[in-house]
Amino acid sequence: MKKIEIIIRREKVDEVKKKLYEMGATGIMLSNIAGYGQDEGYVQRYRGKECKFQTVQKIKLEMVVKDEQVGPIIQIVMDLARTGHPGDGRIYVYDVCEVVRIRTGERGIDAL
Repeated sequence: MKKIEIIIRREKVDEVKKKLYEMGATGIMLSNIAGYGQDEGYVQRYRGKECKFQTVQKIKLEMVVKDEQVGPIIQIVMDLARTGHPGDGRIYVYDVCEVVRIRTGERGIDAL
């Protein structure tokens, strides 16, 4: 099993989420996040003064999936979320040792 964290632009989330659901990747957690990296942030006017914000707003999708789903999920995200400009995001893949569904006590793949 693998845990996948996908950090993408807000405007790309609905399309990516829909396609992931269609391919059988369910149980997705979504979080609003802010971060900075190579992006320069943005400038916004506030009460007549220009303010520079270093952080950029993104959405993080997290899911635990079967090993064989990782490749197709990465491809979906690359196809739908990539603009070719800085700030497209990142995909992180981690090994998962154990999953337990608290309600039923199911473990491993059955708990997904």
